[in-house]
This record gives sequence, structure tokens and C-alpha cells, in this order.
Amino acid sequence: MIEPLLSDETLLEDIESSVDSGRGALQLWWLGQSGYLIKHGPWRLLVDPYLSDTLTAKYSATNKPHVRMSRRVVDPAKLRDIMFVTASHAHTDHMDPATLAAIRQVNDGVAFIAPRAETRLAQERWGPIREGDPPMILMSDGECQGFVDLSIFAVPAAHDTLSRDADGNAKCQGYVFRFGEVMVYHSGDTVLYDGMVESLRSFGIDIAILPINGKVGNMNGREAAQLAKDIGAKVVIPCHYDMFEFNTADPADEFIPECERLRQAYRVLQQGERFSSAEIPGR
Repeated sequence: MIEPLLSDETLLEDIESSVDSGRGALQLWWLGQSGYLIKHGPWRLLVDPYLSDTLTAKYSATNKPHVRMSRRVVDPAKLRDIMFVTASHAHTDHMDPATLAAIRQVNDGVAFIAPRAETRLAQERWGPIREGDPPMILMSDGECQGFVDLSIFAVPAAHDTLSRDADGNAKCQGYVFRFGEVMVYHSGDTVLYDGMVESLRSFGIDIAILPINGKVGNMNGREAAQLAKDIGAKVVIPCHYDMFEFNTADPADEFIPECERLRQAYRVLQQGERFSSAEIPGR
């Protein structure tokens, strides 16, 4: 069992004690799989959090057991002052009802952002909107939501293919977050697709967070390194590995060698580890 670098109370202490280490610095923590907590000024966002054993329990008696490789980083009920939770698509390791319920229970006023194409499932997993709660924010690719010095852009993701509903809304999407002067791209689950590089390059990405497992509709480590280079990302962080035994990868096999060959800056995090935008080369 892989132990997080920081977990439980030590992780919570690191989140609370972290301060801007440079002008407009952003802090993020890897929570496992594709999940991240992002902190910038007053903002605290959770992106694709999976902090339960929902899938392990669901598939325990099947021919596709989801055996955990890593210990849970933190109880989601202990994550406070969360303002937004985003889900890139409907798969449970990205839109987990147990994790969402725990976060919602302890964070009054938290808003949920999900693909418009998955409205019914998003409503089911988030639960009824209570009096005084913000409405659920449903987005499709090409749309933007703005909140003072935070902007959230939805971009397409091809989880195997670019799948859309009858109204043309993408069923899977990534997000580009603009926190002040820092641009963060979280791809969700995706393979490469036509037009992807041109679209993302226009954002001026500082931090790209990309899957490297190379199966179940995701790019591999070489492809992630090349995409980061092609879109001009100042640093790339790999994700979507070391959660389940049947669906993982080692960054040292493909991702790191390809980043080094391409001279693409990268950072491999341990679960529970913090990264600051002040560490980005050239900032």
C-alpha cells in the first residue's frame, strides 16, 4: 500500500499554513487519481475528487476488482472552506457520490460544476439544491464562468472519443482555470484529438495536469509529455495512476524520459504533496 507524503491532519495543516510564496502564487495538492485541491488567495477548489472506497466496494465481487494501491489521503468531511467542486465527467472516480456528499455536508454554500450533458446524473450525485445554496453550474465546452479574479473555461475531452449528447454538449470535458495571472489546465480523462493543441495553446497554460495511464480512454506518458510541449505548458504534472492495480502507470517508464527528451519542465508529485506556482520555471 502506497503511503501519501502528507495525509489526514498533516495534510490539513499544510493546506491551512500555506501562504503565497510569490506574487499571486497558487498552491495545489494531489489527492490521488485525478483529484486536486487548488488554493489561490481566498479561493479553494476541488477538482475531480475521489476520496472514498466506492469503486472498491462496487467491484469487489466482479471479474474487474478495483484494488487500491494507495491509502486515502484525507477524509473529505475534513476539507473545509471549499467554494467549488468540479467534475470532468460521470465516471465515479471523477464524480463520486460519497465524496460529494461528505464535502457538501461540511461546506455551506459550496457550488458544484459539472458537464451539462450529464445533468441528470450530476443532480443525482450532488443531491437536491437546498434553500440558500448556490445553483448547480452546468457547463459545456466553449463556455466560461467568471468569479472576480477566477475564471473557469470548459474545454472538450475525448474519453476514447469526443462524445456529445443530442444537443451537442460534450459528455467529457476538461477545465482551464485562470486564477489571477496563473492558468491551470486539468484535462480530465482524455486521449489526443484533432484541434486540441491549437485550442489549448491559445490559453497560455502555466500548469498542465494530464493523465498518463495509457488505457481506459486516456493518453500515455509519452503523449502527455508531447501534449504539454505542444501547448506551451510551463510545467506538466502527471495524474491518474497509483490508485487501482488494474489501471496505473509508472511516470519513470515513459513520462519522465519523454519530458526530459523534449526539455519539457515537469513535476511528479506524491499523493498529498503540494506544488506552488512560484516553482514554475521562469516565474
